[in-house]
Amino acid sequence: MNFRSLDDFWAFYVNQHSKPSTRRWHFWGTLISILFLICSVLFSWWFLIFVPFSGYGFAWYSHFFVEGNLPATFGHPFWSFLCDFKMFGLMLTGNMDKEIKRLGKRPVLQGF
Repeated sequence: MNFRSLDDFWAFYVNQHSKPSTRRWHFWGTLISILFLICSVLFSWWFLIFVPFSGYGFAWYSHFFVEGNLPATFGHPFWSFLCDFKMFGLMLTGNMDKEIKRLGKRPVLQGF
């Protein structure tokens, strides 16, 4: 798919993360990767090895085994990276459900 803007891609990205548990896996993967990044600055650069494994590992698990689709990273790595942090911020502030409704998507009710 070709997208003309990050906003167009964002709508697609949110649709690819329709299940709450998929978004939670992403949230935890992003949080853990941020913590590894901080550890690499404070303690040892060797922690950098774990940044992509934790971030992408949690996210890809959620796509393959929870959402049942392919990660958007495969087709649009840069925009997907930016949208992951946008989703992380919206979840951190409790505004992700509002964003889903704004885009006309309904969250799928499912337990974690």
